[in-house]
Amino acid sequence: MFKFKIGDTIKITAGKDKGRTGKIIKVLPGDQKVLVEGLNVYKKHLKPKGNEAGSIVTLPRAISTASVALVCPSCGKATRIGFDASQTPKVRVCHLCRQVITSETKKK
Repeated sequence: MFKFKIGDTIKITAGKDKGRTGKIIKVLPGDQKVLVEGLNVYKKHLKPKGNEAGSIVTLPRAISTASVALVCPSCGKATRIGFDASQTPKVRVCHLCRQVITSETKKK
């Protein structure tokens, strides 16, 4: 089970966007990275193709999970994530307030 899920609110703890918060739009568990909406963005210059004009597109870059902390929905603070295996199924738990962290995302 991965600690971060799509739709979680996170706070960036390192880098150029340190201190900012955002929602996770994509999780890359193999690379231990997440994509956050509107944060860690860069500009890509696209060349003209056929009749299309060239343009500049803003895209989000992946952030390492070591540089982000989950914002607990119950206490509202950036926290580490623990697991409680005594419950079925295994659930994520806030290290500060010990409340269960539920994800409101839809499963496919």
